[in-house]
Amino acid sequence: MSALDRLADLVGIEPFYHDIWGNRRETSDATKRALIAAMGLPAGSDEEVEASLRAVDQRAWRRMLPPVVVLDEQAPLSLTFALPAGLEDADLFWTLTEETGVSHRAALTVGALPVADRAVVDGVAFERRTVSTRLPSHLPLGYHRLSVEIRPKGVGGALEGSTTLIVAPERCLTVEEVVPGGRTWGIGLQLYALKSGDDWGIGDFDDLGRFAETAAGLGAGLVGLNPLHALFPADPNHIGPYSPSSRSFMNILYIDVERVPELETTPDARTMIGGEGIGGEGFRSRLAAVRSTELVDYPAVSALKLPVLEALHATFRGLPERHPRRQAFETFRREMGEPLRRHATFEALHEHFYRQDPNLWMWRNWPPAFHDPNSPEVQAFAAERADRVDFFEYLQWEADRQLGEAADRGRKAGLAIGFYRDLAVAAHPGGAAAWADSGILVQGANVGAPPDQFNLKGQNWGLAPLSPVGLRETAYANFVAMLRANMRHAGALRIDHVMALQHLFWIPADGSDGAYVEYPMQDLLRIIALESQRNRCIVIGEDLGTVPEGFRPALERAGILSYRVLYFERSADGGFKRPGEYPADAMVTVTTHDLATFKGFWTNRDLEWRQRLDLYPDNGARDKDSWDRGVDRWRMLQALSAEGLKPASYPSDEGSQPFSPELMEAVHRYLARSPGRIAMVQVEDALGEAEQPNLPGTVDQHPNWRRRLSVPVEAMPGHEGLKGLAAAVRAERDRY
Repeated sequence: MSALDRLADLVGIEPFYHDIWGNRRETSDATKRALIAAMGLPAGSDEEVEASLRAVDQRAWRRMLPPVVVLDEQAPLSLTFALPAGLEDADLFWTLTEETGVSHRAALTVGALPVADRAVVDGVAFERRTVSTRLPSHLPLGYHRLSVEIRPKGVGGALEGSTTLIVAPERCLTVEEVVPGGRTWGIGLQLYALKSGDDWGIGDFDDLGRFAETAAGLGAGLVGLNPLHALFPADPNHIGPYSPSSRSFMNILYIDVERVPELETTPDARTMIGGEGIGGEGFRSRLAAVRSTELVDYPAVSALKLPVLEALHATFRGLPERHPRRQAFETFRREMGEPLRRHATFEALHEHFYRQDPNLWMWRNWPPAFHDPNSPEVQAFAAERADRVDFFEYLQWEADRQLGEAADRGRKAGLAIGFYRDLAVAAHPGGAAAWADSGILVQGANVGAPPDQFNLKGQNWGLAPLSPVGLRETAYANFVAMLRANMRHAGALRIDHVMALQHLFWIPADGSDGAYVEYPMQDLLRIIALESQRNRCIVIGEDLGTVPEGFRPALERAGILSYRVLYFERSADGGFKRPGEYPADAMVTVTTHDLATFKGFWTNRDLEWRQRLDLYPDNGARDKDSWDRGVDRWRMLQALSAEGLKPASYPSDEGSQPFSPELMEAVHRYLARSPGRIAMVQVEDALGEAEQPNLPGTVDQHPNWRRRLSVPVEAMPGHEGLKGLAAAVRAERDRY
């Protein structure tokens, strides 16, 4: 094995993969060099490769302990540490501090510990020894700290090392632990799509609270949401929820301005919103305009909300320090810590530079002194614009508060699980997360997907992957914080593209072919299980697409639900799987935000869009899609017939028969019969919508992430389609 191959193997770059057609694709040397460099290791020449390889090899010997050790709850505590050879007579002192502050201490002689390995590094002999004697046999769940000090006899000074010990349970929280009988159903929606008589052109947290109460009244156990991640307030044209600035903070446009308490004591803002005073009439007309649109106008929404929120923040700043709101804000700031401060500082910086010059949208284009959050220049900026930084912290706090209130409304109304939130696969390289943690988020490569039948050149999603090296070096602190942030006010968390826990397809920034990069999957699964149990949050893994062999059984062992979509679940002959063939440990759904609604599927609406936008390579591909869809309609009617669910209005299995609400209900009854723990209904299906939220392969050609629902929140409790579909799904869930 060459030095390049060894180095690539050490940092987790897979030497090959099999594409969707079964072809073996080797990872080229150019790709290996580019991805190694993206991880911060020089690899441009053979000499650099050799030097980086030595550095990686030696690092494991030159430090006493690894940065983190992740253990199963029942595993005996045993650790291996590295030290120079010849210290048999030295005294070893260890201190193990539990998360609660309880400490354990002991002293040993190095020579009493067995040698596990030996090596010579730059002429210096090293050895690894294993310590298990006198360590606690087991530790409680949580994040603990072990410090080791070695004092050689007759020599001044000491060798020191420390590591984080993470002790995790075997499995995540399960549906059975939350819902009697272990079966429930829910309604999925895109929050921005909700509308009401008093919205400001976009669905907000108050609308969500009202919808949660409606869903609970219909017997649902949960409400599914699109990612609520922070986007870019300075540029409201960047709207993709799966391309966020940060996955640890929220999109502040979801704040309901009229539910912010400071509005009551900000008369100018109340006057303007009421259509009176200077600018009031124009404000009301702009507000009426955004409410009446079929598509969310994000820049117009932002232009309405942010100035009012600024006025409310000014009122807030004037409150006495002992005011309950000020104290609650300070509590939130302490809880969120430095990450909140960095996020708010980034938003102030991004706004500052982007307003100066749109070419400064990416933080890498800012003056170099502002690339480092710890630089004196950044600290000076934050001090000079403390009010603006405080404003963005305030918005995060208010968004969190309002989401919490919406969640409380849903639980009090009867949602057994509550909200299920969605965690995107990665963040935008130009966003707050990449700036705040540039050692964790890779800058020289993007996340994507290998070539398949739909994308012959593969896909580049333009997102920054987490560095597997950086994750371990920081004891997974970034990953833990992100999980906690997305489990807040949630009873379930869906992890998008969950295969990223095992490996993720990286595409070098230099245009080389991509390759899969491995992640410490077992460590990540254990941490997810720990946070799931602590936050009382069920976990669902979106495992669509190319799933590695053995991956789904690993998820099942960890208690993570699979994610099964009716359109994709087929038997060997191409027909739809019968309900009983679905796995029990799964969330099941007819469709997703990236696929046609059922009405759109039956009426070929998605295929019409593809033809209109010239997304087909040729007429043959278009005609094949149309033919295949007709066959699928026929197969669907056959599947319904086999279950005794085909509506009487469909006299045959002929796929050319028209769509009807009765057919929609039958298909959802079909899926609700499955043993899957959770059955989801998309709100677009319940309301009979033909258009889907997002059309993959498009950006601006299709109104992605902008469509508003045709039915306002106030009318949903009495909507016959929603009530009928809910009753049908509830009946099947209760029966089977």
